[in-house]
Amino acid sequence: MFDDEDRLDQILNAAYACFTRHGVRRSTMDDIAREAGMSRPAVYQYVRNKQDAFRRLAARLLDAALADARAATATPGDLTEQLTGVLEAKLGLAARLWHDSPAHAAELLGVETRQSADLVEGYNDAMRDLLVSAIATARPDLGKADAGEVAELLLAFTRGLEADLTDPEAPARRLRHGVALFVTGLDHPQPDKEAS
Repeated sequence: MFDDEDRLDQILNAAYACFTRHGVRRSTMDDIAREAGMSRPAVYQYVRNKQDAFRRLAARLLDAALADARAATATPGDLTEQLTGVLEAKLGLAARLWHDSPAHAAELLGVETRQSADLVEGYNDAMRDLLVSAIATARPDLGKADAGEVAELLLAFTRGLEADLTDPEAPARRLRHGVALFVTGLDHPQPDKEAS
């Protein structure tokens, strides 16, 4: 017997299959209902419309990536390992969507998507906060402002890697290498800001 949460998962899994196969714009509620093995009226008991299904699916994907990132900061390891773990969770979400739907990944990942822009913004803020916390804990001498700047640079670096996922191994390898370089750079004294 299915409970409401199981039914919603069934619908969101069906929505994911439809969105990755046809894209969000071309998928219909009939497609989602058919994929879920449910009637359309039954699907409407759990989601209001296609946009609601997309938003709930986006929240589920972002929450899962954020949970993986949080787990990375809770795992014993040095700063390089923790930062890499957080950013691998972010990169992994983009890589999964690209792998599952090369033709529609940009649409699914688009920050500008009306239905999920606030979710993506909240996710990015939470990722930034995780990075800042890990950096500030490992390197209290930096101060929160500098830790925030490093976090922004790491996120920008990761977004750059997300731009080309045609070779799934290259971005992950470059991420590990890049984070190691960032952390190594933290160990070298900064030029005197007043001298510049």
